[in-house]
Amino acid sequence: MTEKTKNQNIQQTNPPFDDSSLNGDKIEGRNPVIEAMRAGREIDKLFVRKSDVHTSLSRIVAMARDRGIVIIEAEKQKLDSMSETGVHQGVIAFAACHAYVSVDDILAGALQKGHAPLIVVCDKITDPHNLGSVIRSADCFGADGVIIPKRNSVGLTATVAKASAGAVEYMPVAKVTNIAQTLDLLKKKGLWIAGADMDGQSLRDADLSGPLAIVIGNEGEGIGRLVREKCDFIVSIPMCGNVDSLNASVAGGILLYEASKRR
Repeated sequence: MTEKTKNQNIQQTNPPFDDSSLNGDKIEGRNPVIEAMRAGREIDKLFVRKSDVHTSLSRIVAMARDRGIVIIEAEKQKLDSMSETGVHQGVIAFAACHAYVSVDDILAGALQKGHAPLIVVCDKITDPHNLGSVIRSADCFGADGVIIPKRNSVGLTATVAKASAGAVEYMPVAKVTNIAQTLDLLKKKGLWIAGADMDGQSLRDADLSGPLAIVIGNEGEGIGRLVREKCDFIVSIPMCGNVDSLNASVAGGILLYEASKRR
């Protein structure tokens, strides 16, 4: 394995990583983190002391890499400020509040229910309240699952669980490495991909009745260019007020309602 390949899963904290939404189950110390991974705990992100990534923490880094966990290098001062125990030993893991599923699990669930799949795909949503609200709407309007990316996205934190009003216990959530490739997979499975953006066709004219994945973009930038290119069509929500955009989770709720109404 080349050094380039080995480092693909490691992020740098320059500029500093925004950990404001990382409020899940915090696991500190080398042995507790190793045992958590051995036990199969769902780890969203692993912070490791930068100076020890290739030395004393290399075993933990290798275990995390094998499990596809996002690894973030941090200076000792950063880890000290994050630590609650004061004895982090250079490593802090944030565990998800609920287990993730696979995309195949979501599709199998729709098949078992006997209806065309309805899936929500979140493209780099970073606000835990938004993700929680999307999961809540997905449950309310009969979606089969929610898909989020591993990187540049909030995971299933405690704030997400609270904002979902408990829906995270019932709505399957899959975490994938590449959203664009996942959309290709969904297309092969027969789903149409609808992206939510202001410059798309009116929701009134869009066909949301069949097997469908609705893509909701980042709060500030919307849907990424590559992800947008994978969409079969772009949908906009007609508005008549003075504000020309909606919160990501509100837009997702409206689209999900329309999709459920037409199915």
